[in-house]
Formats: sequence, structure tokens, C-alpha cells
Amino acid sequence: MSWTHAALLLLTVLLALSFSHATDSAAVPGDKDTPKALDPQGPLRRIFMPEEDAANFFRRRRKRAVKSQDEIDAEQRQRLAADERKREYHEEQRNEFEGYAEEEHDEQDERTRETTEQWRQFHYDGMDPSQ
Repeated sequence: MSWTHAALLLLTVLLALSFSHATDSAAVPGDKDTPKALDPQGPLRRIFMPEEDAANFFRRRRKRAVKSQDEIDAEQRQRLAADERKREYHEEQRNEFEGYAEEEHDEQDERTRETTEQWRQFHYDGMDPSQ
């Protein structure tokens, strides 16, 4: 299917959804004369709140609102815990790299020693005392 067919199909679906009455019925009703079936009961009452209460909640909890000392302390503890985890991670990575580098250095020393020993054995003419 070409891109024009896909775009036409998408446009048709969007047009059908915009004129559909099902989208209106999915909206949360704001009237007081709603039937009891749509009125939240039990645990849903704690999830949904009236619009004015929600507006007051967000008005009180703005970004520039003053935080309580408990909130500041909790955020500080979270930052300190995150910093500690980062420090431990980087320390572990450094230790792993140092172990790898030391092992590579030891292997290189061993290869150099073996090569030097082979060279000495090959070039030994019996005149000099062995090392």
C-alpha cells in the first residue's frame, strides 16, 4: 500500500472519530443530575475528585510553592542515596578496569620474559656465563 493510501485511510479514520458520538459519551459528566450508575462509588470516590478541588490542589502544589522541611529532607535523602549508588557503581567499574589492566600488564610481562629467554637461548654461544 502506498503512502497516499495510508494517509487517506488515516484521514478517514480521524474524520469518522471526530464525528462519532461515542467520543462525547466517553467524557466525564460534570452535571449533578447524572444517573447513579455513572456516579463513582467506593474506591473510585477516592480517585476522582470534583473539579474545584483538583484546581485547588494544583494551585497549592505549584512549582514555586514552598516545600515543607519533610519534603526537603526526603528529596535530600533521595539525592544522597542516588549519589551513593553512582559512587559505588563508578568504584566498581574502576576496580574492574584496574584488575583488567593489571592482568594485561602481567601477561605482557610474561610474554616479554619468554621472548627474551628464547632470544638468549638462540644467541647463546657458550662463551658468556648464562644469566
